[in-house]
Amino acid sequence: MAVSRWVNEVKSGTAAGRAGLDSARARAQRTILWRIWERVLENEFIDRSVALGAKAFVSFFPALIVVAAFAPPSVRTSILSTIRSRAGLSGSAYTSVKEAFASASQTRRATGVLGLVLTFFYIGSFTAALQRVYTRAWRRPLGAGKVAARALGASWFVGIAVFTAIVGAAHRLVGGGPGSVGYALVSWGAAIGLWWASSWIMLGRQVRWRVLFATGVLTGTAMTVFAATASLWMPHTVTKNQQQFGFFGIAMALVTWLTAVSVIIIVGASAGVVLAEDAGWIGQRLRGGSSTVLRPGAPPALPPPVEGPRLADAVGLGRHPDDTGEPED
Repeated sequence: MAVSRWVNEVKSGTAAGRAGLDSARARAQRTILWRIWERVLENEFIDRSVALGAKAFVSFFPALIVVAAFAPPSVRTSILSTIRSRAGLSGSAYTSVKEAFASASQTRRATGVLGLVLTFFYIGSFTAALQRVYTRAWRRPLGAGKVAARALGASWFVGIAVFTAIVGAAHRLVGGGPGSVGYALVSWGAAIGLWWASSWIMLGRQVRWRVLFATGVLTGTAMTVFAATASLWMPHTVTKNQQQFGFFGIAMALVTWLTAVSVIIIVGASAGVVLAEDAGWIGQRLRGGSSTVLRPGAPPALPPPVEGPRLADAVGLGRHPDDTGEPED
């Protein structure tokens, strides 16, 4: 009799605990943080950040080196200064990157004007992957054709190059003096503006400019903080990788840094859409009282995935791309 009562009490306690967990889970699923997490999973943030970081290394960096070779020496130096400060490069890693930018005359001779034009086609591989991050986060259809996509990628890359040159010039002028605080604020504001405009461009100007402010703030702020901390861990990572793998170790460290940057972009894009579509006061402030996040004439959003997001989606092992109505990469 005592055993039976004990079994019943255990079952009752287990049922109560399970009910408590279900209730806590239901409350968590109603929060903004949970919805952001689900959207990040839906965007396969680990798989896509690795792919985006690798594409940045093999296309974005070489294109930046080529464009810098045709730019005035002061602009080239400013771009190099930005890369050094943002990526926290020092020692042999900085020397390798500096040599790539220092050989401008050799790069111009090897590239030529035709090569410079073709560079903007190569950069399209990276910008297409970046555009997919934003369109998947916002569940937008890919409406631009190949020619428009190439022009989109070229214009965005020019904007990045200009931003890098301006920030680098400001950093060289200020240095480590009293104006460093002002430089940090200006750099932070510029980063917010850059990623605010980037999200608007990558979404084909279909989403209202105002509602993308959250994406710009989140991405720009995270990028600024990450750049400030890179000098604390990047030199050690580069040194350790170089000792183990030689020159390839430096490349691995740069890919690691670019992958982390890609994670920030994906999380910022995913969080931005959740905040913009929020039914509470956050969404109302972002939308400015309007009920829609889209510009007039923009096609409706794609339907959500048939199945809810799972942890396997983070590494691309979840749903098939067709489940979202989008073509594969």
